[in-house]
Amino acid sequence: MERDKGAVLATERYGSSESWKYVLKDGVMERRRNGGDGHPVGTSVVGVFKSVFLPQGYPESVSGDYLQYQFWDTLQAFSSSLSGTLATQASLRGVGVGNQEATVAAATVTWLLKDGTGMLGRILFAWQKGTKLDSEAKKWRLFADILNDIAMFVEILAPYFPAFFTLIVCTAGIFKSIVGVAGGATRAALTVHQARRDNMADISAKDGSQETLVNLAGLLVSLILIPLVTDNPVLTLCLFFLFTVLHLFANYKAVRSVVMETFNEARLSIVLQQYLKDKRILSPPEANQKEPVLFEFGQTVPIKLGVRLQEIVQSPEDLHMALKENSMSYLLGVRNGCVCVCLGPEASVSDEIRAMCQAVLLSNMLNSSNSKEAASAALKQQSYWEMVHESHKLMDTIFSPLFKGAEAAGWDMKRTLIDWDEWRVEWKTKSS
Repeated sequence: MERDKGAVLATERYGSSESWKYVLKDGVMERRRNGGDGHPVGTSVVGVFKSVFLPQGYPESVSGDYLQYQFWDTLQAFSSSLSGTLATQASLRGVGVGNQEATVAAATVTWLLKDGTGMLGRILFAWQKGTKLDSEAKKWRLFADILNDIAMFVEILAPYFPAFFTLIVCTAGIFKSIVGVAGGATRAALTVHQARRDNMADISAKDGSQETLVNLAGLLVSLILIPLVTDNPVLTLCLFFLFTVLHLFANYKAVRSVVMETFNEARLSIVLQQYLKDKRILSPPEANQKEPVLFEFGQTVPIKLGVRLQEIVQSPEDLHMALKENSMSYLLGVRNGCVCVCLGPEASVSDEIRAMCQAVLLSNMLNSSNSKEAASAALKQQSYWEMVHESHKLMDTIFSPLFKGAEAAGWDMKRTLIDWDEWRVEWKTKSS
């Protein structure tokens, strides 16, 4: 009890892990740790582990979903490492390792062709899909891991088709190059989400340390597996499928655990649909739980954002119809079965959100017309403009409470992840 006496002059803490106080006792200032005399977190084994593998300031410096995501991400990386070992062994056997009849030149040519096609695939994929990797990070993250498993499965089968070995490994190389682009880019997008103190570099570096530790563990396990699976294709395939199932399950749980507070097309559509249904605003965790993480094809009328003016209007009459009952800095129209949105240069983030909401409403109206094909064939352009005008009136009624409600529910309304193209159009109204 004697130790607790004295006036407290100051207190300090290191994140949320430990706190100290400075006490004046007998004219001397002493520094004491709150909560007992245990080892400080920074010097204990657990403390050292945290400082090596977790970002500084954890958990305050990262998003709330960080630990859950990293757990599943670590598990998927471990299983992927083991699957990769089996695929690498198959590739080496296919190029002639252990075969006295194989030549170094033939193996080298095969490897160069594999790398070359992979480089081309990387460039083409980044060109075609680079802008989608931010707005649909979850989908592309899961897609990358599924494609990676397919590539490794193809590599394992390649040695059993020697006549087509080069073609097969080149195809696998293209798949893996796409995986590299999609996986790396979506990892960067998720790091932006997790960083809460502008500490992206620290989070990325610690993620690399975690992955290195996992790969080291995978390497040790692989040293045990390789003697067992050599010249045993049945066991190789069985283990590969086991690791693949674990890998895909962990990846699914990982992307499902991510809770993003910014709107993309899917999350905004989910919140809007719920609001139209019962006037309730979904919170970020609720909307993220409903967000699809697999690609869906042909279920809704497609929406094109940031298009050229000619994709909406073909004549002065069309422009007049597009401006009718519309005072916003965007234009909407329906062309070739697609909802198109033309954005003005002065459009704000709020305008972008409103334009996306209205495009979703218009898409729903078209979907309700039996089917997309029937609507495209039967409805005349005049009917389309009537739908556009109706959507303007509905947005005038619901957007303000929707926007304020989303802000109150925890959504970040200062920026979005909506995938707009770069076209910006200035148009003239009658008054001007």
